[in-house]
Formats: sequence, C-alpha cells, structure tokens
Amino acid sequence: MMLQSSWRTKRSRDMTSDAGLASQDTDYTRDIQAVLDELHQMQQTPRLVTSPEELEALEREIRQRTDRLGSLLVGSHLQQALDAAALQAEQEQLVRQWPKPLKNDGKVQVRVRTAQGLAVPVWVTYYRRTGQRRAGKRYAGVYAGLVVLGIYDRCTPALAAEVSLLAAMLGSLQEAQDVLANRGVALDPKTVRTIAYRYAARARLVQQIDTTTFEDTVTGRRVVISSDGGRLRLREPKRGPKTKKGRRRYTGAWREPKVLLVYVVDAEGKRDATFVPVMDATLKGPDAVFALLRTYLQRLEITQADQVLFIADGAPWIWKRVPLLVQALGLAAQQVHELLDFYHAVQHLGQVAALRKDWSAKARARWRTQQRRFLLQGQVEQVIAAVQAICRGRNSKAIRTQRDYFIKNQSRMAYATLMAMKLPIGSGAIESAVRRVINLRLKGPSLFWCRASAEAILLLRSYYKAGRWKMLKQMATSPLALLEA
Repeated sequence: MMLQSSWRTKRSRDMTSDAGLASQDTDYTRDIQAVLDELHQMQQTPRLVTSPEELEALEREIRQRTDRLGSLLVGSHLQQALDAAALQAEQEQLVRQWPKPLKNDGKVQVRVRTAQGLAVPVWVTYYRRTGQRRAGKRYAGVYAGLVVLGIYDRCTPALAAEVSLLAAMLGSLQEAQDVLANRGVALDPKTVRTIAYRYAARARLVQQIDTTTFEDTVTGRRVVISSDGGRLRLREPKRGPKTKKGRRRYTGAWREPKVLLVYVVDAEGKRDATFVPVMDATLKGPDAVFALLRTYLQRLEITQADQVLFIADGAPWIWKRVPLLVQALGLAAQQVHELLDFYHAVQHLGQVAALRKDWSAKARARWRTQQRRFLLQGQVEQVIAAVQAICRGRNSKAIRTQRDYFIKNQSRMAYATLMAMKLPIGSGAIESAVRRVINLRLKGPSLFWCRASAEAILLLRSYYKAGRWKMLKQMATSPLALLEA
C-alpha cells in the first residue's frame, strides 16, 4: 500500500516545475479570491508612473496577476468538468474503445499547463493496462478524462495550438520560445519541440484514419490541382567512428519534399476567396503525395466539380501519376484538363534560343517571342517544327532534347482553349506555396533537419499558410490519435 502511494505521488509530478504556481492542495475558491483582492487593491491605490520603464513594469505586474487569475479559473473549471458525471461517462466510453484492456487505477493529481503559461493541479482518474506489474515499472496507461478534453503533454489545447503555430510560422523553435517567454509562458526549447512535433504527429495520424468530408464544397465549381517539389537538407546517419566530441557523424543530403495544392477559381479565372485552399507536403516521395492528394479530393467530393484542371511543370513523376489518380477518383474525361505550366514552356523556348550561338541577342529574343505567340494561339505543331528546323550544328543534340520535351507534352499545351475557358495557364500558385512552406522555413545555410522533424513542420506550416489551422487543431486534439496508436 505504501509503495502504491509513493508511486502515485511520483507519477503526479509534472514534466516542468515553476515557482509561484498553484500548490498541490489548491483551494481554487480561496486562491481566486486572493488574486481578486490583489487586483482590487491595485485599483484602489493607483500607482503614479512617470516613465516608460515604470509603465512597462506596471503592465507586467498586472499581467502576471491576471495570468494567474486566468490559470486558476481554468483549473477550477477543468476540475469541475473532470468531476462531472457527463465527462466521466465519456471517459468510460473511451476506455472501452481502447485497443488494449485498461483498469481504473484511482485518481491522481497531475499538473496541466494553461494558455497563460502557469500550471494548475487537477485530480483525474488514471487507467493502466491490465496485467502483472513488474518491479519498478508500470504498464502504459492513459488519463482518459484529459484525452476527452484534448489535453496532451500536460498542456491545454489552447497552449498546445499556440506553441505549434509559433513553431510553424516563425523562423525557428528558438524564436517561438522567445515569443512565448515575452508573453509570460516559460518553456524550455525541448518542451517547445516536443509539444509542436507531437501535435503534428497526432494530426497526421488522425488525418490518415478520419473519413469525414470537408465543410467546403467544390460542387459545380472549377478546381485547380497542382504539385511541385522543393529542397531541404536532411541529417542522415553516416557510417564511421564518432567525432572527438563523441557526436555521431551525418551527411547533409539534399532531399525534395513534395507539395500539393488544391484551390478553386471563379468564372474569370481568379482564385475564389470563398474556398480555403488545401495544402500539404511530405518527404515520403511521389506516391505518398499523390496518396494524400487522392484522400483530400475524395473528401472534397471532387466528382461533383464542374471542371478539374491539373497544372504543373514537366516533371515526369507528376504526369505519369495523374491519369492513375483520375481513374481512381472516377472523374469523367470531359471534366479533366491537363496543362503544362505556360511559363515553364516559355523557359524551354529560351533555352533553345540560347543554344544557337551564331544568333545575335536580338535574333534570339525575336525567335522566342514568335514561338511564345504560337504557343498562346495553340499552334504547338509550328513550335515543334521551328525547333526541329534549327536542330543542327554543334548543339543539335541538346536542341533535340528540347524538341522532345515539346513533343512529349504537346497534349498538355492547349493554352488557347484553357484561356477561352477562363482557366489559369500558369502554376504560380504552387511555386508560391513551395517558397512559403519550404524555402522560408526549412531551407537555409547550415540548416539540417531530421526527417521526422521536417515532416512535422511541413504539415504544421502547410495548414497554417493555407488558412486551415482550425482543421488542424481539431485533428490534433481528437482521441482517435491514441485509439489507433
């Protein structure tokens, strides 16, 4: 009995400790009233401030008290919720759905950190796996009541969402930690990283198993789908002895994360602001990104769309998978259009002209402009013939390669038809997505990522930049992540 009591005391400790937090035996009514009395005293005796420094100190003192009041109020409401019969029924139902049998091990006290940055103690039922206990060890269990409320890693959903959002939107985890510290939330870098990466991992797992459809609808609308790759460097283990400092060696290999984008355009071909784009990214390769794309399109009920346009550069990994995706989704042939990005095609025209070393700069520009006009008019055969006509001399092999590029993508160059339909002919949207999601956060000098860390930031940043953070929060706080783990 004494052993069980000491173990419970140890288990109830939080992973972090803070000075001035609520005591273990908090009387919320008493402590809330004490803070209210302090604030009332400050109201009754105004402090004369005569400098910016004094005003800042006053604001900081008031914020510390209001943050403490907010944390105590959250703790009080949280404890009442955990004690309520309705939530206890929900946690019992969650336990019954658990993959492995769990046993009620009684109530223990745990600390939950609130959005105000302070930790409050609450009593919650702990469920452990049934089975023989081994000396000094316990089988993994769960605080089911906290899971029902979306509390993971001893953080309220609001705090976990804020930490993860800052990790995604700022340039580094250190910047996220600094912003939180300025707001009065003191978290060490390891805790910031743990919260953000686990948040992303739960969201990704729920995304894979959840089958609910989107609130957005593409019924009767014109949908544009695009994909492209970026670049970042991964820390990959390197064979050999450790360094003199005892560190493992690694290589900084360049890898290409793949980004997908789905958006809607209006009758004039401009992005429809009433539809929030769908954006995601992964390092797992072409098949993985197209599997993600298929999932998203199925949940959007893409077969109900009026027109579906696939637009991208000439990367073979994209175009050889598009027909398979169209077939898997059950899209009708008259619904679907495949288009090579016009500006990539023009870039190849410039490369052809540059290979003619005997031409002047003005001749190259004139030839490129003429072929560009033919492309816009839908006369791709004339462009191919023009490239074929200059396919001679010392650079003929390189020119033939460019000619083959136009021949291979000829069916995807119906620019005149698509412009008449008021559909976009450029893939600038996906180029911008790659820059905002990858280049501005994960790519930089001396910046190397572990694969799991990069995957987490790719997911968080994709949803943040797309404007679907609310959806990510719902996935990250769902109990499905633990039920399927």
